[in-house]
Amino acid sequence: MKRRDFLTGSAVVAFGGMTVDANLIPSVSAALAQTAGVKPPTSHTLAANKKVLNSLPFNDRTDFELAQRGFIAGLPDGVLKDDQGKVVFDAKKFALPLDAPAPDSWNPSLWRVSQLDGLSGLFKVVDRLYQVRSIDVANLTIMEGDTGLIIIDCTTATTAAKAGLDLYYQHRPRKPVVAVILTHSHIDHFGGIGGITTAEDVAAGKVKVIAPAGFTEEAVSENLYAGNAMIRRSTYQYGIVLPKGPGPDQTLGSGLGIVGPDAPPSLIVPTDWVTQTGQKMTIDGLEFEFLMAPGSEAPSEMHFYTPALKALCTAENATHTLHNFYTLRGAKTRDISKWVKYLNTTLDMWGDDVEVIYAPHQWPVWGNAAINEHIENYRDAFKFIHDRSLHLANSGYTMPEIGTMVELPPELAGNWATRGYYGTVSHDARAVYNFYLGYFSANPAELNPLPPVQAAPKYVEMMGGSTAILAKAREAYAAGEYRWVAQRLEHLVYAQPDNKEARNLQADAFEQLAYQSEAATWRNFYTVGARELREGVPDIPLALGTSPDLIKNIPLEMAFDYVGIALDSEKAAGKEIKINFEVDGSSEKHSLVLKNRVINSRATPVSDPDLTLKGPGAALNAVLMGGKPEEAMKSGGVTATGRTEALTELLSMVTPFEFWFPIVTRPAMS
Repeated sequence: MKRRDFLTGSAVVAFGGMTVDANLIPSVSAALAQTAGVKPPTSHTLAANKKVLNSLPFNDRTDFELAQRGFIAGLPDGVLKDDQGKVVFDAKKFALPLDAPAPDSWNPSLWRVSQLDGLSGLFKVVDRLYQVRSIDVANLTIMEGDTGLIIIDCTTATTAAKAGLDLYYQHRPRKPVVAVILTHSHIDHFGGIGGITTAEDVAAGKVKVIAPAGFTEEAVSENLYAGNAMIRRSTYQYGIVLPKGPGPDQTLGSGLGIVGPDAPPSLIVPTDWVTQTGQKMTIDGLEFEFLMAPGSEAPSEMHFYTPALKALCTAENATHTLHNFYTLRGAKTRDISKWVKYLNTTLDMWGDDVEVIYAPHQWPVWGNAAINEHIENYRDAFKFIHDRSLHLANSGYTMPEIGTMVELPPELAGNWATRGYYGTVSHDARAVYNFYLGYFSANPAELNPLPPVQAAPKYVEMMGGSTAILAKAREAYAAGEYRWVAQRLEHLVYAQPDNKEARNLQADAFEQLAYQSEAATWRNFYTVGARELREGVPDIPLALGTSPDLIKNIPLEMAFDYVGIALDSEKAAGKEIKINFEVDGSSEKHSLVLKNRVINSRATPVSDPDLTLKGPGAALNAVLMGGKPEEAMKSGGVTATGRTEALTELLSMVTPFEFWFPIVTRPAMS
């Protein structure tokens, strides 16, 4: 399929009905810049990217064959629309010609995986097993049972999940969904469940929802306690605010997949639980064997095998990118020793029999020997980073040093599936140090350092003032020392956040680092940072951070914890408030006590409360966290006994967090 493109008049190639200008790609650097001030790649960046091109096996096209295998059809018109008909996702922005060279503003290795991740549509994996890929960051996997469909993970957004299922129905028999399997507790794997089934059908027993033990608590808690900071940082990691496409200041995803639609996630509490390795379950005529993998890529995670299909799902524990030991959006550092052991157990349990391995991200691998090699190489890359990092730590090296010293050996460095697209060797090695030893290097000079904002003016003065710093920074920029430019100017930008020249030069350095980054996450961080330095912090609504489904399923004790975190301790000075909570239909009772500027909760009521609230657990959560307690009490069937002003007084001390707080510039410390 070809047409004439209105932008350049050049020929256009197509994959699955999605068209993209093949001649536009190599020269996008200047033409497609969306942000004022964007600079082209320098000679140093061009040389760095050429080195990558010459050092990796780009002639190996195996992944291109695998990623296209079984293609059936793409989305109609390549777009997703919400209920109002608004386009919320355009797959064409991620569809790249598979034979086009990387633009000069892209690391060739990152460009390669972006080409693969952009392949969007419905694919047949094997008989009875299908995937809808790249209409969201995660896949929608559909297994055909004897009477209905078993859905494996549901994408982030209901719009994507529904569109994926509709695309399947356009090409396969319309059988009902009878079960949903959730591989782990991250939001991009369960958030779209409301587009697949309903809570009413689940409650009526028409649909089973199956998940690993601990799923609900982990699903609702990960983005709760540090949720505001985590989601704000996610706008950097995933490039959520960046325009989508192949331009120098655009994003093509996270290295693990494309950027999907921004929509509130849904959640339906599972009905059936996997609790132990070796557990078996028959679902609509198909037997499943499970392996528990908690504390690997997610706190609640599992692998499973379907013998009738010889099909293995390792959740997110063996994809086509080096994964995160520590995710840059912020989360608890992961225990890589466990992750390695789970992969070994996977090989022990199913390595002799498996013929296809599929994941909730990216494309499958077929053939027993290839699958074993894929898992073994993945395991060994993880084990090498883990062991080498600890070897260096035990030799006296510090976290920043280890981040530059650990490199995969030649035996593993050329393995495409463990290239650093999402995680990197550098920040994963530092994560190992942090997991075992924490952030402190043991040097007393680092025991109680000045905060960056307080130290910055002193550094500026010591380095001779802004004029001298900028002069030296320009020299370093001309020499291609972009990391040093960024690090040096951090002090000046913190000390003088309105210094436009400093901000623009730091943005220029970030930009060159972005062009050189193999990791999509690093590229996104640098690009968003440059954008905010030039244009300021954005203030746009994001649906991802709002979800009534998550709020209503938060355990009440966690809701109490969150209120304590959000408490303004200055406003709470001298205050004492006691509130009892009783959950309808259960013996569950709690007390919440504000005293000494902290909130504590206990599983027993106090004898002399200011107020007692009684109602459904979801309604009590809404009273505390919904932002409109009076409305929540009226609509949710909550009854109050005692001094209702106690609740108003308590919530008046809870400070809403400002989402768009500065990152590359810092406010003065209060």
